[in-house]
Amino acid sequence: MNALVFSGQGSQYVGMMRDLADSFPEAAQMLKEADGIMGASLSSICFDGPADTLKETRYTQPALFVHEAILATLLHDKLPFHAAAGHSLGEYSALFAAGVVDFATGLGLVKLRGELMFRAGEAFPGTMAAIVGLDDDKVSEICASLTETGNMEKTVVAANFNSPGQVVISGSAEYLRAKMPDFKAAGAKMVKELPVSGAFHSPLLQSAQNELEKAIYAATMQDASVDVYSNALAKPLRKADDIRAALVQQLTAPVLWTQSVVAMKAAGISAFYELGPGNVLQGLVKRTVSDVTIGGFDTAEQVKAA
Repeated sequence: MNALVFSGQGSQYVGMMRDLADSFPEAAQMLKEADGIMGASLSSICFDGPADTLKETRYTQPALFVHEAILATLLHDKLPFHAAAGHSLGEYSALFAAGVVDFATGLGLVKLRGELMFRAGEAFPGTMAAIVGLDDDKVSEICASLTETGNMEKTVVAANFNSPGQVVISGSAEYLRAKMPDFKAAGAKMVKELPVSGAFHSPLLQSAQNELEKAIYAATMQDASVDVYSNALAKPLRKADDIRAALVQQLTAPVLWTQSVVAMKAAGISAFYELGPGNVLQGLVKRTVSDVTIGGFDTAEQVKAA
């Protein structure tokens, strides 16, 4: 059984989708529609940059969604799948692939999500850091010891469980930077701040979550055609109402990616195909489960070879 997986922020690159638009009329049409929904030339930001603009959350998230939705559309009849999951923003692409949202609805939600997260980061500066080489529980334990409940300025949480021994933490920028040596002292092999514009998947995004919740409940959603593994729950969902609730939770809850991959393998998934730019998720899957097929689709050449 196959699963489609969709990457999140950090996988974007200048030049993404150009070859897809040149090779497939369907891709060119979807990009044109995306420019209209965005009210800006997302396509030219993706094709030509500059990288700093593409890296802004409000553009990165729509760019990734559009790229992944195009690939899901082009591969729909070529690559049968039995489950889907996406890392953070990628969860919206998984919902598109599973027929929960149409292209315009998905992009509208992603556009709003990117804007809200961008604004939250400006209002309350946050950052994230990768912790490599520490047990997941140990990272959570250190975060709990550093956090003063209710004090946003002294908040550090485990935000992404990416693969065994690779966890991303999130919190208020100044405080998190000051506490990074604590993880090194506990035995982490590497502690590295990430180039992000906010404390994603942490309580610092509560204001963004409140606004996004209204839009999620106002959006048209169908039940999923296949199991969609939720970031917040690491379990498969099909019912639209369950998906809505999990999507709301996702913005401030940790991304349980390791747990989701393990659950998919346990459910009989034997092949994982990453749709989107780069190959980050292929690496994470490889480090999490064994005896599975792993592949990816990003470029026009790869789609033609499918």
